[in-house]
Amino acid sequence: MSDLVASHGRLSAAEVDWLHLLVGDWQVLSDLAFADLVLWLPDEEGRFVAVAHCRPSTGGTVHYDDIVGKPAPEGQVPALAAALARKEIRRSRVPRWNGSYAIREEAVPVVRDGKALAVLGRETNLGEARTPGRLEINYIEAADELCGMIARGEYPSPNAATGRLRGAPRVGDGLVRLNAEGEVLYSSPNAMSCFHRLGVLGDMVGRSLAQVIADHVEDGEAVDEALPLVAMGRAAWRTDVESRGVCVSLRAIPMTNEGERIGAVVLCRDVSELRRREQELITKDATIREIHHRVKNNLQTVAALLRLQARRTTSSDARSALDEAMRRVATIASVHEALSQTIDEIVDFDAVFGRTLRLAVDVAAAEQPVRMVREGSFGRVAATEATALAVVLTELVSNAVEHGLAKMGGTVAIRSERRGRDLVVVVEDDGVGIDPSAPPTGTGLGMQIVRTLVAGELHGSMEWRPRAEGGTEVRIQARLGFGPPSDGEVDTF
Repeated sequence: MSDLVASHGRLSAAEVDWLHLLVGDWQVLSDLAFADLVLWLPDEEGRFVAVAHCRPSTGGTVHYDDIVGKPAPEGQVPALAAALARKEIRRSRVPRWNGSYAIREEAVPVVRDGKALAVLGRETNLGEARTPGRLEINYIEAADELCGMIARGEYPSPNAATGRLRGAPRVGDGLVRLNAEGEVLYSSPNAMSCFHRLGVLGDMVGRSLAQVIADHVEDGEAVDEALPLVAMGRAAWRTDVESRGVCVSLRAIPMTNEGERIGAVVLCRDVSELRRREQELITKDATIREIHHRVKNNLQTVAALLRLQARRTTSSDARSALDEAMRRVATIASVHEALSQTIDEIVDFDAVFGRTLRLAVDVAAAEQPVRMVREGSFGRVAATEATALAVVLTELVSNAVEHGLAKMGGTVAIRSERRGRDLVVVVEDDGVGIDPSAPPTGTGLGMQIVRTLVAGELHGSMEWRPRAEGGTEVRIQARLGFGPPSDGEVDTF
C-alpha cells in the first residue's frame, strides 16, 4: 500500500499514516456492512487507483480477483470524484449489474482535518444478500454511522488501542449497541451467549452494560481500570472481564457526530479457553526458567568445589586441570543464567559472552597484562548453540592468552559477523604465533573439545593460521539454527 500511495498520490506522511490507520481497522466496517471495501486513491490526472481491498467475513464478496493496483471502472469514476470533491457520501440509486449479480455501490470520502484524502468504496453483493432481521438491521445501522464518521474525519480514532489491545474480538463473535448513556439498544445472539457465561440472565436491552457487568463480577476479582470506559462506550479501547472462571474480551468503538458522542458498538468474545492456555504457557515458561536457574546454581556449586579442590592440590598439573574444568563449568553456568532470565530458549550472546570473556582472561593471564578487543555482534543464539559457542570461544581465548601471550602479554581480538544464520568469528592475538609447518594437532583436551563442538553443535569449520603481523588467527565459520534467513534463502524454522 505504501508503494502504491507513493506512486499515485501526493500525500504527506501524516496523511499516509491516517490511511494506514483506517485500513488497519476497517475489517469491522466490512463485516458490519456485509460489503467489500476498496480504498480508491486519486492521482494527478483524475483517475482512481485501488490501493487496498477488504472482504467481509459475514457475507459474500464482490471481487473474487485481486483488484489492488488496478484503476476504477469508468462507471464508478463520477461517483468517486463527486464524493471526493464535495466531501459527502454518494450512494448509487440503481445497482450495477456485472453479468452475474447486482452490486450496490456507495462512495465514502476519507477525510482528515477537513481534507478529502481518498474515497472508500462500499460494494455489496446483492446476489448473496441476507434476509433483513434485527441483527442485519443493527449491523447496517452501525456501518452507516461509521461511514458518516469517516466522511467527517472522526474515524478511525487516533487514540484507539494498538498492538495486543487491538484486533479480536470481531463482529461475528458478538455485538452490543449502546446509546449515549451506555444503555443497551441491541445485543446479538452471540453476545448474549458470552454474557450468559458470566452469569447474566434475561434480556439486556434497556439496561446499563457497565452495571450489568459490575453486578456479575465477584468480589476480589482483578478489574482492569479501563473496563468502565469500555463498558460505557466512552473509549476506543479493549479490555477483559473475568468472573467465575469465565473471561470475556470487550472492545468498544465510540460513535460520534460532529464530536458529540451518540452511542457505541461493543464487540465481545468468550476467550476463557484462550486465557487458560496462556496461563498454562506462562506456568511452563516459569518452570523452565526455574530449571535453568537451578542448573546454574548447581554448576556454580560444582565450580566452587573444583576451585576449593584446586587450592588444596599440591601438583601444578592437577591444579591447572582443575582450574580449566572450573572455567568450563562456569562458562556453561553463565549461559543457563541468561536462559533463566528469558521467556524462550534464545539468548543474547553478546551479553552472555561479555561476562564469560573476562573470567577466561583473568584465569588464564597469570602475570602479563592482556588487553581484550571485541568487534561486531553475535546476535541472538539458540540455547544449545550458545553453550557450545561460549565454551569454544572461552577455550580459544584461554589458549591465546596461555600460549601466545604468556611471556610478553599483548592483545586478544574477537571479531564476529552475523548474516542470517551464518556466523563468522575470528579470534586473533599478537603473541609468539605458530609454526606454519606444524599446525596444532588437536591432541590436547581443550583442542579436542573445540573441534568436537564446532563440527557437531555449530555445524561449522575451523581454520588456524599465522598472522602476517605476528601472532595467531583462528577463524570459525558456523551455521546456526536460529536467526533470520540470509539473502535468497527461505526460512524453514
